[in-house]
Amino acid sequence: MQYHSAGLRRSAAALVVAAAATVLMTGCGPTDDGAAGPSPSTPAGSVPAAPTPTGGSSTGGGGASSGGGSGGTAPTPSAATPGAGTKPCTADEVKVSDAQQAAVRPPGTGTGAAVLSVTNTSKHACTITGYPTVAGAGNGSPEKNLPLATTHSGTASTVTLAPGARAWTKLTFVNVQGEADGYCVSGATPAVFPTLVIGVPGAGSHQIAMTDGSFAECDNKATVTAFATTKPS
Repeated sequence: MQYHSAGLRRSAAALVVAAAATVLMTGCGPTDDGAAGPSPSTPAGSVPAAPTPTGGSSTGGGGASSGGGSGGTAPTPSAATPGAGTKPCTADEVKVSDAQQAAVRPPGTGTGAAVLSVTNTSKHACTITGYPTVAGAGNGSPEKNLPLATTHSGTASTVTLAPGARAWTKLTFVNVQGEADGYCVSGATPAVFPTLVIGVPGAGSHQIAMTDGSFAECDNKATVTAFATTKPS
């Protein structure tokens, strides 16, 4: 009987060990629904965020720009140059005004200085560049015109005239001195012209008068300013 009891105890111990092993094996295996067992928790922030696309936002899967562009800013067209492509004024597109005595002129009793303008009478813009030529009119006979020697004053630049716009120039003469017929400091005889012939570069010759009186000058020469949009004094 003593031997039999010891054998029973050994059999019971073996059954306990086998049951424990079965429990351990069941805990390591798959769950009842076939999924894998629980995994360790992932620390917060350890998963990197998805990269943000560059090139601007898109709508409906397209880029930021229309027409399937890359999403960059469209280039801005360059501005047109003012006056680009404008042709020089011609003789039949301008009118030269009669001259008026300038406010600032050399001392004396002659004309001293006069200002005049060239007006664009066409329906489109045109340009004037340079200085006028000046000649005393030959009483209706162009071949008898007396050219005056001119000295240029100021820098010439292209002036764009819209329809109806003006360009101005100033003529400054060697002034006559004294009363009556007067005299020239140089000793020359004063010249008097009822009208002058003004040459506009590229736009012909135009005969003008003074708004009051005649042109009286000495030495047959004048200083002329370049055509400009500002009226000289």
